[in-house]
Amino acid sequence: MFLLNARAMVVALTIALTFALTSIAHSHGIWFAQRSGELALIYGHGADDLDMIRRYDKVTNLSAFDAAGAPVKTALRKTDHLALVDLSAKPAIVTAVLDNGYWSKGPDDKWVNKGKDEVPGAKESGRYIKYSVFLREQPAKPLGALPGQVLQIVPVAAKLPQHINDSMTVRVLFNGKPAVGAKVIRDYVTDPDQKPQIAGKDGTVTLRVRNQGLNVIAASFDAPPEDAAKATKNGLHATLAFVLKHAPE
Repeated sequence: MFLLNARAMVVALTIALTFALTSIAHSHGIWFAQRSGELALIYGHGADDLDMIRRYDKVTNLSAFDAAGAPVKTALRKTDHLALVDLSAKPAIVTAVLDNGYWSKGPDDKWVNKGKDEVPGAKESGRYIKYSVFLREQPAKPLGALPGQVLQIVPVAAKLPQHINDSMTVRVLFNGKPAVGAKVIRDYVTDPDQKPQIAGKDGTVTLRVRNQGLNVIAASFDAPPEDAAKATKNGLHATLAFVLKHAPE
């Protein structure tokens, strides 16, 4: 019996490891969240808050804007284990881009950080780029396409929801236009395996706000590759994060 259980555990661990390797490029995203009173840029998937410092140099853009949409100064500061955002200019909106590079799935079903031109017999390949928008405050007008955010989730209404379970319509944009067919989930951090909603012809989905606290809505979208010799697609992932205030303590 023990031997059978041990074998079962080995099989389960092998499956889990294989899934983890095949998920490296696809499922992980970036978002903003509070850490010890400061705003940090997070890399991970669901509850997995992974090593952002190891990926620090992959952050290709960090931008900030006031409530009217005008750019303000910001910067990303590296600590021993966190990447923290400079909020001294009191931005209302903060955005980031992380380029995870090219990943290919070889004949052995393992993913490697290379283009398909370097992996003979590659079964899948893509360049995987992560985008994120954090609304620290209510924008003064409906949010539009922001600089550098090739894939972006925008609230359709001018005013953000205020309570858990409030209805909210969001539009997914690809290069400023509706991303038809984008897959959207309402809670990337605490329910990442939920069945996604599919954006319609206008790029919208309607969902209910999941948390009376941090909300991270996520969208994924496959776009044509920039270099067909290295990838079959650009695998894009975007998050929109905002916080609903809790009741006074």
